[in-house]
Amino acid sequence: MDVVRSSVPDSSSVTEVGQADMANAIRALAMDAVQQANSGHPGMPMGMADVATVLYSRFLKFDPARPDWPDRDRFVLSAGHGSMLLYGLLYLTGYPQMSIEQIRNFRQLDSITAGHPEFGAAPGIETTTGPLGQGLGNAVGMALAERMLNARYGDAVVDHHTYVIAGDGCLMEGISHEAASLAGHLGLRKLIVLFDDNAITIDGSTDLSVSDDQCRRFEALGWATQKIDGHDPVAIAAAIERARGSDRPTLIACKTVIGFGAPTKAGTAKTHGAPLGEDEIAGTRENLGWPHPPFEIPPDILAAWRALGGRGAETADAWEAALAAQDAEVAGRFRREIRGDLPDGWRQALADYKKQVLDENPTLATRVSSQRVLDVLAAAIPQLIGGSADLTGSNNTKAASQEPVHQDSYGGRYIYYGVREHGMAAAMNGLALHGGFIPYGGTFLVFSDYCRPAMRLSAMMHQRVVYVMTHDSIGLGEDGPTHQPVEHLAALRAIPNLLVFRPADNIETAECWEAALDSHDAPSVLALTRQSLPTLRKEAGENCSACGGYIMVPAEKERQVTLIASGSEVQIAIKAQEMLHAEDISAAVVSMPCWELFDRQPQHYRDEVLGPGALHVGIEAAGGFGWERWIEAGGGFVGMRGFGASAPAKQLYQKFNITPEAVVESVKARL
Repeated sequence: MDVVRSSVPDSSSVTEVGQADMANAIRALAMDAVQQANSGHPGMPMGMADVATVLYSRFLKFDPARPDWPDRDRFVLSAGHGSMLLYGLLYLTGYPQMSIEQIRNFRQLDSITAGHPEFGAAPGIETTTGPLGQGLGNAVGMALAERMLNARYGDAVVDHHTYVIAGDGCLMEGISHEAASLAGHLGLRKLIVLFDDNAITIDGSTDLSVSDDQCRRFEALGWATQKIDGHDPVAIAAAIERARGSDRPTLIACKTVIGFGAPTKAGTAKTHGAPLGEDEIAGTRENLGWPHPPFEIPPDILAAWRALGGRGAETADAWEAALAAQDAEVAGRFRREIRGDLPDGWRQALADYKKQVLDENPTLATRVSSQRVLDVLAAAIPQLIGGSADLTGSNNTKAASQEPVHQDSYGGRYIYYGVREHGMAAAMNGLALHGGFIPYGGTFLVFSDYCRPAMRLSAMMHQRVVYVMTHDSIGLGEDGPTHQPVEHLAALRAIPNLLVFRPADNIETAECWEAALDSHDAPSVLALTRQSLPTLRKEAGENCSACGGYIMVPAEKERQVTLIASGSEVQIAIKAQEMLHAEDISAAVVSMPCWELFDRQPQHYRDEVLGPGALHVGIEAAGGFGWERWIEAGGGFVGMRGFGASAPAKQLYQKFNITPEAVVESVKARL
């Protein structure tokens, strides 16, 4: 660990005076916006204003006129509660949408200055943060994306840093360990975390709840670390410069005073999550030498900030010229991958694979079917990046053409995430947000609980991230109830804008992968079986799964019953249909691999599939919560009523009465 100190700066220098005034502009905007909103967190922006000013004025590579310029540095405010720090910086540096009116409307309805930064609300917001530690996890994915793209295109096209401001809360959250451990293992040297070491949380001093030595902790994880005075611009600049030359990711512990400048509340939890109050703000203005009215930035200070924003245009122009100098095919491929467009030919390759499946008619677990699909897709889509949380052989996530990513070779396309489900999910968000890659990663469906906070943000940010979650029911067998998901499908289906796919056979698995890749504005879950399933589909022309639900086997005469199932239970529905037919009861079998896509279909299509007026019976080896959406009054559900048990899968289906006979009994009891 390095302790960085500066020589005593000349307080009369124009540079230092300018630096202080520029930092005080951030402090003023933060305290005034929070006060006007009567809500928010002024302390962190006021404490980290000096660090942010040095970062933006001396190091950060950005262009407000081209906020999506691919080779810009990424700045992630992991401590998202301090959102006014970011909004103030965006306004001061001249991002067009971030006007002073938006600053005044902080935390108000329909403003772009939400309580916590929201990706897509305004240019310059690289990710949605607020749940502490998520931004750090995203930044690991962004830094990894930079190294992986650099391995493909070289320094002339990809060469930038990822900077993070994180607080005590970010580093207390468990995800910080997973993210930092992964970053250290992968040697992500262009990742620099500026730790706001203010020793304050909402409850009070951090010594109430934590005594970690964060620098020693991060050193053990393979990081370089430094300690500095977070209010000394010379020390801040020296530390960042040293970090930029490191061969490891760097944590810079910036010792700061939360609510810097406040006369009675600085250094206390009272500045963390509440307005300072008019009297305290007046005293702060006096302490800082800032006599200007609320939301007024003197022209010379604003001009200095805007000049910083304007200088990025030259760097961006030089990058555009460097890209144009590349081979036309290379430049075109880079732009296509950054846009997220898929290459020509992938869909035809998948169609050819489905024809092969029909010819072979295999009986396979859908996790194995998924791996076969991935062999096709990974060969056709170079930007498809896989991984697993230490379950590669169980999730079947590694395609034959994929080589591993490690710190000596970032050119691979498969990431061994280790037992870090939460860190994996957050890093995949970062990979997707950065651009250039479509990430997917695997774990068991029951461990979606470990991923859920990051999955929720995938959905909120409309990111194309694919979660491959195998061992999707009691069908996994002997591992027992700790590993058998029961409530998880319902819990995932409850997340808005998350597509949950549960394919019934080899053909549907391919179709669900196709639908997931076509979903540019939503993440997807593929819930896949451990147990083998027969190929049920007899044709593979149209992507039926893309409609969410469809009639797999129609009724032979006027429909009396609709059996609705997903995944491994579709075969049970088909057997039950045959048994009902023998008793002169006409039933149709509906496969519903994706509720969310089915819900998007027009009403006439849904009516055609479900058959209004027919008796509806749902069948799924999971809890029944939510099935009332598809089962009309008087219908039934055959599924789980509690946790599973440890036994072979076939015995479990019998024990929990998820059988064709149980379906027939349910139908006959209700007709």
